[in-house]
Amino acid sequence: MEAGLILLIVIAVFALLLAARTVRIIPQARAGVVERLGRYQRTLTPGLAIVIPFVDRVRPLIDLREQVVTFKPAGVITGDNVGIQIDSVLYFTITDAKSVSYEVANPLQAIEQLTVTTLRNVIGGLTLEETLTSRDAINSQLRTVLDEATGRWGIRVNRVEVKAIDPPATIQEAMEKQMRAERDRRAAILTAEGSKQSQILNAEGEKQAAVLRAEGAKTSAILRSEGEAKAIDTVFKAIHEGDPDQGLLSYQYLQMLPKLAQGDANKIFVIPSEFSQALGNIGGAIAGTVRPSPPPPPPSV
Repeated sequence: MEAGLILLIVIAVFALLLAARTVRIIPQARAGVVERLGRYQRTLTPGLAIVIPFVDRVRPLIDLREQVVTFKPAGVITGDNVGIQIDSVLYFTITDAKSVSYEVANPLQAIEQLTVTTLRNVIGGLTLEETLTSRDAINSQLRTVLDEATGRWGIRVNRVEVKAIDPPATIQEAMEKQMRAERDRRAAILTAEGSKQSQILNAEGEKQAAVLRAEGAKTSAILRSEGEAKAIDTVFKAIHEGDPDQGLLSYQYLQMLPKLAQGDANKIFVIPSEFSQALGNIGGAIAGTVRPSPPPPPPSV
């Protein structure tokens, strides 16, 4: 009785073990390679799969999702013989589980060595300045070469990114000095341009102000002249309309004499010949005996 129970337990354990080795569940985004008697038989896709126990062997599952691998800095020499260190990162996806299992022994190591070799070939044809300013072109060339080489391994290279480019310390110091000098030069140019524009604007402003002042002086002189002309005309009309006598004209003549002597340039005061006649006319006007001057005698024929 006990022997039969033990036999049943052994058979149950064997059946469970057999079922576990027969039924396999493959998760999503995974793939399993089945080998039958040591040879490739098929590739298991996600879902439930049946294999022959003790005849079929399922290799470790392969991840079909996009993977990221970062490589350690690699020493590269540029076309102008400058040694630099380059950090890179690779994004890849396994597209063929069979090829990645049998075409290459260590996929990550193979990709790393291929990346370093391709970097040296690409950077070797560029100068240091071109290397620092052409990351997109370098990434594109790396992706093209790597994707072509890894295609037969069942790997698709999605992106290759150069994370950092580190020149030697002496080169970095020289580059920083050059950048500072370039910034100082640009600042000096901008300052000079600003000063130039400021002087131009000031000159334009002074020119416009001078023009406006001249225009104002011209307009003022014209208006003053027109006013004086109108005043003289008004006085002239008033005099003629008022019909002044000889005494009034002589009085006005005497009032204008002091104004003739005003000014720094008038050093000699000249008394006209009409002065005595004007005095006589004024005296006669005061006495009420002013008479018009006799007309000049007619010329002899």
